[in-house]
Amino acid sequence: MKKFTLILALIGMITLQSCVTEEVMVADSIDNDTIGEVFEYSNVDFHSGNNFNVFLDYPHTIYASDMVLIYHLYEVNNGNDVWRLMPHTYYLGGGDELDYNFDFTRYDANVFLAANFNLNTLSSSWSQNQVFRVVVIPANFGNKTAETLDINNYDEVVKHYNISTSKIIKIALK
Repeated sequence: MKKFTLILALIGMITLQSCVTEEVMVADSIDNDTIGEVFEYSNVDFHSGNNFNVFLDYPHTIYASDMVLIYHLYEVNNGNDVWRLMPHTYYLGGGDELDYNFDFTRYDANVFLAANFNLNTLSSSWSQNQVFRVVVIPANFGNKTAETLDINNYDEVVKHYNISTSKIIKIALK
């Protein structure tokens, strides 16, 4: 009986040692569950009454870890919108410089103007009826693609994050 138990134990040990689990990891370069979103704000007016800064309230609170990119609609060229990433400095001639800049929280973005001249003399084409797009990107995903994505190119950013124009949340101020 002892020999039988010993042989059974030996067979069991050999059988268990031959079981090898090989785990294969596949790198998935596409993150299908990351959701970027865009809020578009139109009719944005800067003037001395608001100290040339405007708060853009988000339609909902974003995560504390989210990244925010803001684009200014610079012009429409042959029916195509030309978006410029902020902060951005415009050189108006005669040495005048106009800066569009921002800061943000989980609840809103504060867009403000600064210049090396008196903003009260600024043309209304730069301060009235402006349009901005706030692009919210989950920070973890944004950090992974920072080296391969040109964030200056609005069209490339929304394509990269699979944001269709039909999903842009439009908010008109006033």
